[in-house]
Amino acid sequence: MPIEIKMPALSPTMEEGTLAKWLVKAGDTVKSGDLMAEIETDKATMEFEAVDEGVIAEIVVPEGTDNVKVGAVIAILAGEGEDASAAKAAPATKKEEPKAEASKEEAKQAPAPAPAPAPAPTPAPAASGDRVKASPLARRLAAEKGVEISALTGSGPNGRIVKADVEGAKPGAAPAQAGTVSTAEAPAQAAAPAKPATIPDIPHEATKLSNVRKTIARRLTESKQQVPHIYLTVDIQLDKLLKLRGDLNKSLESRGVKLSVNDLIIKALAASLIQVPKCNVMFTPDQLISFSRADISVAVSTPSGLITPIIAGANTKGVAAISTEMKDLAARARDNKLKPEEYQGGTASLSNMGMFGIKQFEAVINPPQGMIMAIGAGEKRPYVIDDALGVATVMSATGSFDHRAIDGADGAELMQAFKALIENPLGMLA
Repeated sequence: MPIEIKMPALSPTMEEGTLAKWLVKAGDTVKSGDLMAEIETDKATMEFEAVDEGVIAEIVVPEGTDNVKVGAVIAILAGEGEDASAAKAAPATKKEEPKAEASKEEAKQAPAPAPAPAPAPTPAPAASGDRVKASPLARRLAAEKGVEISALTGSGPNGRIVKADVEGAKPGAAPAQAGTVSTAEAPAQAAAPAKPATIPDIPHEATKLSNVRKTIARRLTESKQQVPHIYLTVDIQLDKLLKLRGDLNKSLESRGVKLSVNDLIIKALAASLIQVPKCNVMFTPDQLISFSRADISVAVSTPSGLITPIIAGANTKGVAAISTEMKDLAARARDNKLKPEEYQGGTASLSNMGMFGIKQFEAVINPPQGMIMAIGAGEKRPYVIDDALGVATVMSATGSFDHRAIDGADGAELMQAFKALIENPLGMLA
């Protein structure tokens, strides 16, 4: 019997993806564990493995296809000893039979048509007691936006309401029945959809947006629109930290470990969050979640866009372990080889642009996290040392805080703790 290979859900929030590349073709024999395709989710490109054994009878969805719904059939697999050409045709025949039976049953149960002059009734939205097919994510988004989910039409498999259906809906009650649109609403409904931006008549190249870039654009827009950011900046002297880094690298040379300044900053931020737990939080519409462990999401730039691999439990790890783990995560992030659990979650984020010479910047919070630390370049500046003007290596660090979850005084306490640990770095190693 032919086996339908369906679009997998490669992450808990995945609703659809791009079938980036087929690694097999029709006629190929596959066994469990063989790589079949590369699928681009909203965060990374991941490999899809075969579960069953057999021969690829048909590639249903060609590579490069966008917006393939989770659960959609993407290929047909002929079982052992089964004719591939017969398997290719079987699913289509099988799908038609229930449809024909359903049509006959509907014809028997259909009410007599209304007289010609009477307007056809418009189906009312499902009552609140009826079961509405919707994904958990769609339900949560609907609750947050104040959208009546029973009034929506689902575009997912079997009419299931998915995230995209909720995002395109307006908050409020169910829409009015057909024929009862108010005069005030009519112009808005009749208005033509917004046209795309006009591209100037200048030689240019158009690049298709990846799923990662689309997700970055959507999430950052939502963050700036919905999260009240508060920004706090401190100047931090780096000389003691740079000396400690040099000493540690000499002792770690035999182990092949070379610490970066960023490795020590990750450790300092994690330790600061444990010292000031009011900043190690997540905001939800009806509760505040406080974490007892500091998982630091570290921004990494990749060819397809920004991604934030996570150093889990950074407060309990030594700087050598953080350095080794960070190098591995960053390398696999650039190759789109991260697992979902390696970039989803985190209690706070770190973005370091010091290597580009950026003096100071304000980073956008990654919801539902409560804060992100932005690190600028270390540079020689005039600095007061022991009540005397001197020259020191100084960097500016700016914390962006979700003011719904973190008060300004608590954010200031975190910045103070972070500054103290960087300027007296032996404290973070204790």
